[in-house]
Amino acid sequence: MKRPIYLDYHATTPVDPRVLEAMLPFFGSAFGNAASRNHLYGWEAEAAVDEGRAKVASLLGADPQEIVFTSGATESDNLAIFGVARLLRQKGDHLVTATTEHKAVLDSCRELEREGFCVTYLAPAPDGSIDPEQVREALTEETILVSLMLANNEIGTIHDLSAIGEICRERGVLFHSDAVQGIGKIPFDVATMPVDLVSATAHKLCGPKGVGALYVRSRRPHVRLQPLLYGGGQEKGLRSGTLNVPGIVGFGRACEIAGQEREDEARRLRKLRQRLFRGLSGAVEGLVVNGPALPKLDDRGEPLGPETRLPGNLNVSFPGVDGEALFAGMRGVAVSSGAACTSAAVEPSHVLKAIGVPDELALSAMRFGLGRFTTEAEIDSAAAEVASAYSRISDTAARGAV
Repeated sequence: MKRPIYLDYHATTPVDPRVLEAMLPFFGSAFGNAASRNHLYGWEAEAAVDEGRAKVASLLGADPQEIVFTSGATESDNLAIFGVARLLRQKGDHLVTATTEHKAVLDSCRELEREGFCVTYLAPAPDGSIDPEQVREALTEETILVSLMLANNEIGTIHDLSAIGEICRERGVLFHSDAVQGIGKIPFDVATMPVDLVSATAHKLCGPKGVGALYVRSRRPHVRLQPLLYGGGQEKGLRSGTLNVPGIVGFGRACEIAGQEREDEARRLRKLRQRLFRGLSGAVEGLVVNGPALPKLDDRGEPLGPETRLPGNLNVSFPGVDGEALFAGMRGVAVSSGAACTSAAVEPSHVLKAIGVPDELALSAMRFGLGRFTTEAEIDSAAAEVASAYSRISDTAARGAV
């Protein structure tokens, strides 16, 4: 059976063959435990972990000792939020985040509210952005942590972390960012950006699933956390558990490749996104772009102006059609909807609701995530299939209305 064209890179990415090649020995002969310090197998594993840690740190602009390996971004978000809140509770009980954050952040904050903490949820502008002045106004004497993502996973909005971080520094408040969608795709360097905690994961970078990292700043300020897991004391006691050596090796190689290819890849993806949008908008009257406006590009694929949206992100709504019917009619393209499915109903995306998209448009939204292995031919085929499905459903709806 012919497999659908994959345009859901924000959900996960295929493992790059170069990453898989680096990982394979650590499933076979080099299978040791990095905590085994008395023989060759352990030494090999420890050396591999050290190399992977250095490569992840390099992509972030961090010191390798500031990288704590986890099982993925969700654990990293939880460790950052609960780790700060529970350790600093005597100092304050207030946190600040946004209504458009990932559920790993929002649900962690809601759990802290059940524990007695206070959380301010900032409302975004229609393009999904958070004004740094909103953060300033939300801070109180009790604020201990601000958590805002680098780039939104649904609409691609890039936040001004530098300005927000400076405000947090002025007030002595720690700043965490769930940066999983932006790392390796847009410029990001903790050496110059005032962030204290950063969540990352391998599977958004053409690396393996099941391995992530939390950057924990060690100087100016020295950030301390209360662990979530206890046991063998790995990762300086912040994350006990046997290290995922093959995953860490793959994560490191994925970061290395992303760092080397980021600029060229960003230019290529912007051009592909522009091509996809032209194909869709030419066939769909009134196509609505959700999130930041798409930038105009020069001949090289560089944006003419500030980049406020991830290069490979396109989120659009199809007016006048049923979203479920549209998805059912285009089986040859793998994309995400703008709706969250539960056992009882289909609900509009919390991100689209937060930026004011009406329910009827939110329920017909599609998130296209373009990535490393996306081709021009795939973009053209996907645009044609989506346009064809839209036309069929629109015609059917029009005949039914007569």
